[in-house]
Amino acid sequence: MLRIGNCSGFYGDRLPAMREMLEGGGPDGVLDVLTGDYLAELTMLILQRDRAADPGAGYARTFLAQLRDCLRLALDRRVTIVANAGGVNPAALAAAIKDLDPAARVATINNVRHDDGYAYLGAFGIARAIEAGADVVVTGRVTDASLVVGPAIARFGWNRTDLDALAGATVAGHVLECGTQSTGGNYAFFAEIDDLDRPGFPIAEIRPDGSSVITKHPGTGGAVTVGTVTAQLVYEIGDARYAGPDVTTRLDTVELRAAGPDRVEITGVRGEAPPPDLKVAHTSVGGFRNELTVVLTGLDIEAKAALFRRQFEAAARTRPAEVTWTLTRLDVPDAPTQQQASALLTVVARDRDEKVAGRAFADGAVELALASYPGFFATSPPGRAHPYGVFTSSYVRQGEHEVVLADGTVETIAPPPVTRALEPLTGPPPGGAAFSQARRLPLGTLAGARSGDKGGDANIGLWVRDARAYPWLSALITERTLKDLLPEAAELPIRITRLPRINAVNVVIEGLLGQGVAYHARFDPQAKGLGEWLRARHVDIPAWLLEDA
Repeated sequence: MLRIGNCSGFYGDRLPAMREMLEGGGPDGVLDVLTGDYLAELTMLILQRDRAADPGAGYARTFLAQLRDCLRLALDRRVTIVANAGGVNPAALAAAIKDLDPAARVATINNVRHDDGYAYLGAFGIARAIEAGADVVVTGRVTDASLVVGPAIARFGWNRTDLDALAGATVAGHVLECGTQSTGGNYAFFAEIDDLDRPGFPIAEIRPDGSSVITKHPGTGGAVTVGTVTAQLVYEIGDARYAGPDVTTRLDTVELRAAGPDRVEITGVRGEAPPPDLKVAHTSVGGFRNELTVVLTGLDIEAKAALFRRQFEAAARTRPAEVTWTLTRLDVPDAPTQQQASALLTVVARDRDEKVAGRAFADGAVELALASYPGFFATSPPGRAHPYGVFTSSYVRQGEHEVVLADGTVETIAPPPVTRALEPLTGPPPGGAAFSQARRLPLGTLAGARSGDKGGDANIGLWVRDARAYPWLSALITERTLKDLLPEAAELPIRITRLPRINAVNVVIEGLLGQGVAYHARFDPQAKGLGEWLRARHVDIPAWLLEDA
């Protein structure tokens, strides 16, 4: 068995977590490997800008801070550390780690650069670094799951043809990658978890066949249940074929089982040959963005919004390439507080020229302070424009990449010898769910959800904890129903995948997030709350399913 923990789910996660994971668990709970995920689309843009300003930057500085506190502890306990904190400059991070402790054996994975993009690499380079004795492996952009798959390859000696084992470890890695999201963080049924003030970070106990048990250190907060693991499993996925550089994982084969307190077993995972292409993520500055929000209070909200918009557009001294208006009705009739009587009107400008989207555009609002609708005020004064990012993706053929071993030796990692073109697999059609009596209630009465971003697309994973309710959920979630429940998606393509073995349905709404998180196409740019909005919408629920709910 191989015990792999996680101490970071994003750049900015809980700083003491590395020490908590290294010291937790008691004498029988020592980890073999500790991983950390620090990269996301927005993070890559930030790190690119850091390196442009300073050639020695471009990596996750919080990881270095954690090692400054914990590197000697990890070395003494013989815990191998694997992290993608190298960002766009793994070599610089490796040098900084060596400065902390020259005895540390640090290896790096050299990512493949394509213009302004970075390809998602696989796990075999990480495995080779560990086999050669690395104490710390620093990568740039690899798939999140590779941080777990690589150590498992090194421990169990898997090769390119051990697809089921690779797929099983990929699922474990996907569950671990977002840290405490698999131990109760951001969980739809959070009120049922007794101790959620400081959730513990997750651990995967991986077996030689790729099956695993997800757990956490004893005495830490949060919980590991089939529900918390399911919630993370359906986070930011596409269809039932989960493509990676080393294996395509069949998510429709995953089986989950409670295996004791805070222990969930993952079995049955099947893998297929990986696709011939690697995904390349491109993040770049798209231009400049400015935003102004004014508050509309009390009566005649629509008329007040229309007046301000006419006045503002007439007063603006520039015409940005893109201008959007959003009226958010938060007001309620006969409100007991002024805030509850107020609505928000927001204007957003984007343009390649900072001056066009800047003060020349926004300052017109100042002139209206005494000349517009009654009760006029803004949430903040007009300001200058700021850069915004855009995300696009492309694909390149799988090829070689390099691992720089701890002794400085450079080795080439060959691509997989066998690949398979990726074909969508959306799952079986919905089954029947006939019922005579129903109640109109929020979808979240029975269904959990977790949502997030996939470039410009949004993902919502839905599941039920009672298998008897799954036929109802599967039949309910159709493209037509979703467009009724989520009017923002009415004109957008929607893809639906059913995963009956874990009682889940996955939804991808294409284009909801524009050109990615840094583009800020909507007020929730990563779609984190989208699933909770959907859970709050009312649907018909069979009365018999509510008897024990």
